[in-house]
Amino acid sequence: MNRALIEQELAAAEAASKDGNEGKARVCARRAVALATGAWLTRHSELTWRGDAMEHLRRIQQEASFPLPIRQAAERLTTTVSRREVDPFTTDPVADARVIVEYLTANTEEKT
Repeated sequence: MNRALIEQELAAAEAASKDGNEGKARVCARRAVALATGAWLTRHSELTWRGDAMEHLRRIQQEASFPLPIRQAAERLTTTVSRREVDPFTTDPVADARVIVEYLTANTEEKT
């Protein structure tokens, strides 16, 4: 797992959020999760997930083996800005991404 790249994306998300660029913050947060998911998937070769960051978040959201807080964070990160009034929406994409990344990281290292 390239923790440096994940931290770089999370730092970019935080910077964008501070600058008021919520769209960029969400994109960077999603990319951080995608990087962590990629590493996690290498340890779970029985899973054949494909796709971009959004697809990985959708899979996390639907996977019953993930704890509820992880699935809920993934759901909030997948909600588009246009659906923010009707669907669960994150006001802190960095925090949601960190929750998911930490879970995936712990479960990646556990299997090594």
